[in-house]
Amino acid sequence: MFPSYSFLRNQLRQLLQNKYEQGHDTRYYNEVVEKLPDSYDAMIEFANQLNNLLFRQDWPYHEPNRLEDIWMECDQSRPIGIISPIDLRASAAKIETGFVASLCGSMLGKPLEVNPSLSEIQDALTKAGEWPLQDYISERMLDALGRRHWSWHETERSRIRGVVPDDDVNYTILGMLVLEQFGTDFTKKNVRDLWLTHLPIINTWGPERNILLKSGYSYLEHDKSDLSLEEIDSWADFLTIQTEYCGAAIRADAYGYACPGNPSLAAELAWRDASFTHRRTGIYATMFIAAAIALAHVLDDRKEIIRTALMYVPKRSRFYEVAKDCFDTIISSQDWMEAYREINIKYYKYCHCLIYQEIGTLMNSFLFAESVGDGICKQVCQGNDTDSFGATAGSLLGVYFGPGHLDSHWTAPFKDNIRTGIALFNESSISQLAKRMGRLPEILQMNLQQIIPSELYTQ
Repeated sequence: MFPSYSFLRNQLRQLLQNKYEQGHDTRYYNEVVEKLPDSYDAMIEFANQLNNLLFRQDWPYHEPNRLEDIWMECDQSRPIGIISPIDLRASAAKIETGFVASLCGSMLGKPLEVNPSLSEIQDALTKAGEWPLQDYISERMLDALGRRHWSWHETERSRIRGVVPDDDVNYTILGMLVLEQFGTDFTKKNVRDLWLTHLPIINTWGPERNILLKSGYSYLEHDKSDLSLEEIDSWADFLTIQTEYCGAAIRADAYGYACPGNPSLAAELAWRDASFTHRRTGIYATMFIAAAIALAHVLDDRKEIIRTALMYVPKRSRFYEVAKDCFDTIISSQDWMEAYREINIKYYKYCHCLIYQEIGTLMNSFLFAESVGDGICKQVCQGNDTDSFGATAGSLLGVYFGPGHLDSHWTAPFKDNIRTGIALFNESSISQLAKRMGRLPEILQMNLQQIIPSELYTQ
């Protein structure tokens, strides 16, 4: 079965729009795509041409995809390696809190994954008598909002019986699996094989679904051992749209967990995963989040965590420009709502899944949170992709605040039960899964013992 010509033509239109947003001159090609014949050969040839588009002359950014080129564009004074001694037991406890908090953030946001704004959420919560938000979303609030995500029947406050399947949770677990099985030496081929084994295609969206399809087709042409990494690297550049969306950013958590105090390694591992499916902003956001979580293990100053994490992002990129502007806005604001309003005014068009505003709201939640629960509530109330960034905020806040800062009313409804959307994965205990996450730094320490002096770690 082959995709229809109309589907491919629409993919090409969207790909051209992506290329324009990335600075390429697409004027001639916009005209050509409409005149293409209904021919697979013609459309494939056209798609290949799009990899060689010139940049517009007024394009001021430089946004590489290769890791070596990314490092050349980052702040050259960024810390390399472990920035302070690590207590593995303390980090394990922080990771467990971060992982459980990410589950809470995801569940909190799922009923609202309908792209609401802060004003809409505040109005609905006020009508329900529940502003400010301090608990899971109630049916009364959803009635006031006037719309809800289809998962509400399992994620509304009175209906929660455990953590339900969600792609944010799936990808964190897959990150754990790749590190458990392959350590820091994992390749995109390893990621491909794990996805094919564990990730049902119905549980993927955007470029993840496209790359998973290409992974499946690769088995029709190649033995497991003869598919080159160069070919896998090319997949995200051919007929793959939305490669700057947030799908890779929600895969950052495990790499931040695994690298306490080592933001450079966290960012590198995040790059290896993200670049399997994403490009430019999609990669940079993932590296930033992983670095921030790694730093949250060891730094007390939240502003310093953000400033340092931004050192692992190319300085001449759109992502750096927007993230730095959001950060400056937040630290000059009186409270989180003032900061949100300023960010939303500037970056309103970058809503659900479009990274820029969402990274701004993530920093806003992190910098103004009074506790883990308070932070995930602030994050979800800022709207957009509520479950994805509720989960990311939970990871960052949970690692930063550590155990004792997530009230039991967030975890009690789960009754230690989790259902994932991952095939051939049978762990159903949240506490056992959290302990597995907590062992990731120890696994990486063993993997890196020839590189990192053991005295930097304590048991």
